[in-house]
Amino acid sequence: QISPYHYHKNKFLSFQEDPTLERHFRGHKDAVTCADFSPNNKQLATGSNDKNLMIWNLNPKARAFRFMGHNDLITAVQFSPSGHLVASSSRDKTVRLWTPNIKGESVAFKAHTATVRSVSFSSDGQRLVTASDDKSLKVWSVHRQKFIYSLNQHTNWVRCARFSPDGRLVASCGDDRTVRLWDTSTRQCINTFTDYGGPATFVDFNSSGTCIASSGADNTLKLWDIRTNKLIQHYQVHSAGVNCFSFHPSGNYLISGSNDSTVKILDLLEGRLIYTLHGHKGPVLTVAFSRQGDFFASGGADSQVLMWKTNFDALNYREMLSQHSKRVSPDPPPHLMDIYPRSPHVHLSQNGPIEVSTQPSTLEHIVHQLDVLTQTVAVLEERLTLTEDKLKECLENQVLIQQEALRAGQTHEESRVEGPAI
Repeated sequence: QISPYHYHKNKFLSFQEDPTLERHFRGHKDAVTCADFSPNNKQLATGSNDKNLMIWNLNPKARAFRFMGHNDLITAVQFSPSGHLVASSSRDKTVRLWTPNIKGESVAFKAHTATVRSVSFSSDGQRLVTASDDKSLKVWSVHRQKFIYSLNQHTNWVRCARFSPDGRLVASCGDDRTVRLWDTSTRQCINTFTDYGGPATFVDFNSSGTCIASSGADNTLKLWDIRTNKLIQHYQVHSAGVNCFSFHPSGNYLISGSNDSTVKILDLLEGRLIYTLHGHKGPVLTVAFSRQGDFFASGGADSQVLMWKTNFDALNYREMLSQHSKRVSPDPPPHLMDIYPRSPHVHLSQNGPIEVSTQPSTLEHIVHQLDVLTQTVAVLEERLTLTEDKLKECLENQVLIQQEALRAGQTHEESRVEGPAI
């Protein structure tokens, strides 16, 4: 029972389980702008316009930590890959590194000259990339706690930046309506996607590093294949600007949060919306899957932090773990030369985005669904056989009862005809 945090299902015949609301965290006094799960799934970090960073312990008996240090609202938060550090960014123009324990010690990084909108670790935990209203991206050394270099080509506020899983690329997006790809070795912008009707609000790589997704204030979600520079999926499922999204670790699902007050769940293999969650009163500003994908969190302008149990991935989750590389990365990671555009081009909307890309992973999914159907049919056949056997047994028993009754009737008739001896 998840009312009043109800969901709407957009489904055909499906074997998926529905997501359920697990926890409701109260503690922030203003809009919740960002959220991230720790790698060990024991903590959830959230940042807010109340300037506080909260570390919620997912063990219900353990207390939450409230960290104060920023002088203005917090815009982004992320755990390091080891889980030993938490990075946060703020409108106070700084980035802070925290230890997520009871001490809550932090150190501030200063190099940006305006609001820092985004902070993200590289997968090895050695570097941070930040995005700012000063129109720049900055890369930092975590160990040395110092600024290394800037990436400058955006012409307006930069909303978000993320490292690729292998650390060789950075993706960024901003109010100049572009999504940019950068080579971290040459520190050059190697591609620009410009198909936006408004500011690009959020960007991230899928787990294999072959695709990037981006969201926009124009209500859209787009997926680009960075090996071919092609738009492969385009969703317009929200009725207002999309603020954020999160890939499921399998790469098969994506959740998004919007100013329309909903969280949407997309099945990327089937290319369709499968759930709409109505848990927040007002804009949903952040969504995040846990590292294992079994939970996701959402935060909004209503100061609420909700944690949901995924469930809909449970059917093929074990298989996904065992066949992860086969299903999600049918091709090796791209070479940087493959990503450079062969000729200057703009991704125009009139090219007609392909809703579903027919890739090996899709075929894998179809084969898997057929397997599930075959198993279901086998179970039904088994049940039918059992029912037939029961029916046969009942009929045989009925025949025996009738025969017994007939014999008993005949014996009674014979004794009545013969009558008593005189």
